[in-house]
Amino acid sequence: MSSSRLFRPVAAIFGLFVATSFGLTAAHAQTDHAASKMQMPWTDKSLSPDQRADLVIGQMTLDEKIQMVHGAGWGVLRAGAPLPPGSNFGAGFMAGIERLGIPNVDLADSAVGIRMAAYQGRYATLLPSTLGAASSWNPDSAFLYGSVIGRELRALGFNMSIGGGVNITREPRNGRNFEYAGEDPLLAGTMTGQLARGVFSQHVMSDIKHYAFNDQETGRNVVNVLLDKKAMRESDLLAFEIAIGLADPSGVMCSYNLVEGDHACESDYLLNQVLKKDFKFKGWVLSDWEGTHSTVKSALNGLDQEMPGDDNYFNQPLKKAVEGGQVPMARLDDMVHRILRSMFAAGVVDDPPVRTVVDPFRGRDDAQHIAEESIVLLKNSDRILPLKSSPTSIAIIGSHSDVGVLSGGGSAQVDSPGGNAANPQPGGSKWGDVIYFPSSPLKNIQAKAPQTSVKYIDGTDTAAAAKLAKASTIAIVFANQPMREDVDAATLSLPDNQDALIEAVAAANPNTIVVLETGGPVSMPWNQHVKGIVEMWYPGIGGAQALANLLFGDVNFSGKLPVSFAKDDAQLPHPIVPGLEGVTAKAPNREHKVKPFDLKYTEGAKVGYKWFESTNQQPLFPFGFGLSYTTYAYSGLTVDDAKRTVHFTVRNTGQCEGTEIAQVYVALPSTANENYKRLAAFQRVNLAPGESKDVTLTLHPLTLDVFNTDQNAWQLLPGDYSVTAGASSSDTPLKATLHVHP
Repeated sequence: MSSSRLFRPVAAIFGLFVATSFGLTAAHAQTDHAASKMQMPWTDKSLSPDQRADLVIGQMTLDEKIQMVHGAGWGVLRAGAPLPPGSNFGAGFMAGIERLGIPNVDLADSAVGIRMAAYQGRYATLLPSTLGAASSWNPDSAFLYGSVIGRELRALGFNMSIGGGVNITREPRNGRNFEYAGEDPLLAGTMTGQLARGVFSQHVMSDIKHYAFNDQETGRNVVNVLLDKKAMRESDLLAFEIAIGLADPSGVMCSYNLVEGDHACESDYLLNQVLKKDFKFKGWVLSDWEGTHSTVKSALNGLDQEMPGDDNYFNQPLKKAVEGGQVPMARLDDMVHRILRSMFAAGVVDDPPVRTVVDPFRGRDDAQHIAEESIVLLKNSDRILPLKSSPTSIAIIGSHSDVGVLSGGGSAQVDSPGGNAANPQPGGSKWGDVIYFPSSPLKNIQAKAPQTSVKYIDGTDTAAAAKLAKASTIAIVFANQPMREDVDAATLSLPDNQDALIEAVAAANPNTIVVLETGGPVSMPWNQHVKGIVEMWYPGIGGAQALANLLFGDVNFSGKLPVSFAKDDAQLPHPIVPGLEGVTAKAPNREHKVKPFDLKYTEGAKVGYKWFESTNQQPLFPFGFGLSYTTYAYSGLTVDDAKRTVHFTVRNTGQCEGTEIAQVYVALPSTANENYKRLAAFQRVNLAPGESKDVTLTLHPLTLDVFNTDQNAWQLLPGDYSVTAGASSSDTPLKATLHVHP
């Protein structure tokens, strides 16, 4: 008897059992679901996030509410600290309320990719620096950037990102500029807002930070920023306002520094008056790690959650303050409501993350795409680029460019696959180490030029580097500027005597190209002695592939600077980094070594290109500048006064396809008492050779307004607004007038 005939009746019986059981299970599931809705009505997805949050709060005990407004300690970030039960081993953890179906909140540092993946033997994609991504001036790429972070956070089991830095480049030597998006509020706010939207699109909670005026690392815990409210609202806070308005983020992280005498995390003006009232922010304010300094003052002035937690201010001390009436229960409920409604809005309750394997190939492709739009061509004398003529020999010099590309450090440090490409060691990245990722410029250049002799030398011996350069047709020097959290650069100069290396190579070979891997602007005393300059930033895991495609012309340069490059430190509003007076070599290793000091931003709202224009100075490279392998012409600027739109034409006058970033600036009427213009609109325009396109842009309303502190409101002044359009802040050939009638 065949086995199939033997088991057929059993299979039939089993099938009947399964079908019956399934029917019973389904029936029970429907009953359980209905019961769940009765017992947990906040599971009803048809309700708004605010309604669902209020329903949960109605069932919470005081202890459960307190549990949600502080983290559970340092965890893996600090040696010897206990690991909270249920933690995903990230930067932060908030324990959920299991009996109410509220999950834990697992937060991960994720400014340019997810930190500490190596802790669990996992992988995360290193994206280009966000300053680099801002060089694309492409909101779609910013959204893609955030979506990569969001999907990999989900794959790694996290449900909240704590990236999203939007501090403007007020201090060009800031160690964290690579985590931010440049000097202009409109560009920075737009790019960071779209990045946060990308994170949120993956059902991961988003964050925008560091609120506010955390514009340098030197003395970040003790510096007291002094700035009038009009300048605040028209500069740093405007970037936050635009980003928050676009993204509606889950969280806003307040910063370490003081502002006008109050710690940012207990500033009524910043948190209650501006963020929650004026910006109408609906999410919650979480402190930077150990950025909480009080219980009652912080709670009443707008802080909603203490991080990383422990038992400092928002655990038992807050419970006692609520029980004693110093902090009203209504305020505690508001704190919890903001957290819960953000969890429901993002979908982390209804669609929690499921651990999967990160797709490294998709991540690398996305990182490379962003890098190709972000790398900026600053100089191209005698059309030394692209390298299409197959030079006989190429010397590759410096910055470990034989093995990898540089990454930014601190809490933004992503673990390099296989360990540090320049110095492989077991384990994850260590704080303060300079980490290279395995994307080799040497190998990718060799692959593009298989018939060319391409040789590498590390550049530590200047004479040997110059000798190789002299014997080569082309010399490409890779120069670097490692940057990280808690340390600023003392000057704009490249570290480790690299300026001398470049001078020596350029003297030996007139066909020298410099590729910069920097966290922000640097000075270039050798600028006139080299033929090519490429700003690569920290380009991410696909950086070398992107660079090779650009150097050989397979992809055209389209990136433009999101920051001004000063000629030297003397051109800056603060020639010495505030707090480093008397320090000539290196900044202090940690911010706590600096004594408390006041920092008066005398430049006010005149940050970056506005400073240079208002002081009649020419920077080395202006904001918005970037070259291409083709050329563009602008014509026909008109302004619609009623709609406040501008219209003009851009034409590709060169021989290859390219993407121009068209920029529109506005100078306010004389009654505004401003001697500078403001970026008011921008757009990437893709053009075939000889092609023209009409461009219509709406002027962002907040770039036309001044902030009236007496009325605490934005105000559009009557009068004539000078409108200019062109390729950069210093190249705006088209001029027209916007008339605003009283």
